[in-house]
Amino acid sequence: MIYTVTFNPAIDYVVHIEDMKEGAVNRSSYEEMYFGGKGINVSAVLKELGVSSKALGFIAGFTGEAIKDGLEKNGVETDFVRLLLGNSRINVKIKSSRETEINGQGAFIDDNALNEFFERLGMLADGDVLILAGSIPKSMPDDIYERILMKISDRDIKTVVDAEKNLLMNTLKYKPFLIKPNNYELGEIFGTDMNTIEKTAGYARKLREMGAVNVLVSMAEKGALLVDENNKLHICGACRGETKNSVGAGDSMIAGFVAGLMNGDYEYALKLGTAAGGATAFSEGLAVRDKIYELMKQL
Repeated sequence: MIYTVTFNPAIDYVVHIEDMKEGAVNRSSYEEMYFGGKGINVSAVLKELGVSSKALGFIAGFTGEAIKDGLEKNGVETDFVRLLLGNSRINVKIKSSRETEINGQGAFIDDNALNEFFERLGMLADGDVLILAGSIPKSMPDDIYERILMKISDRDIKTVVDAEKNLLMNTLKYKPFLIKPNNYELGEIFGTDMNTIEKTAGYARKLREMGAVNVLVSMAEKGALLVDENNKLHICGACRGETKNSVGAGDSMIAGFVAGLMNGDYEYALKLGTAAGGATAFSEGLAVRDKIYELMKQL
């Protein structure tokens, strides 16, 4: 079983406005609503690719119930910890001549809820996959990813970590199966610009030396590269299309890669991950199956 973790799920309220003016009343052209959060995005795209997963994390209030019900209606199994106070956040995303986002804070996660979450990790068994994606709420300890990997280190569980800076780096001692920085995040980690594929590959190999089993790096218009567990370099060009959406492309890449690895080798997984990321970038919402496989033909 594949498990995804979303500490701070959200309802993404997307408002399209032709010409937004600050300080004035603006009327939308149309609106959309999505159930968001990086782990949830991974689960949704896995579902499109015919792969089952279970979404873990925390929900609160009426918005939390809406997230849970919406995901289950879309065929994504959930096992969230319910928080006693507050509401799961609503993120407002305004799409006009420029994109503007207002992200809510979310509900407070107390020690009892965190302990309940750790109890849920007891259900994971040898051969399962656990995907940790995104930032963490202010109410959570900043070593939470480390604590999770330590908790399950006695089992043969493949872990995937998609996070920034120290949140990512501090997990390397637990040898995560896959990490996925983008080239900008990789540059931030090492304090240099990733201005060539060769340089990017070199620093991806450094992350392998520091503990990661596989390192997947998305490089925007340059495509993506993978340094696999055998230290072999794989490179995939970018898909061609009109970018419409900046939210969830990295999560979709992870979903495509994990699904691809279940049905093929690293080369195929990298291509399916790249196509899934492109399918989200070229759509108003998350990638759908037909679009993913249409883009696969480009690769």
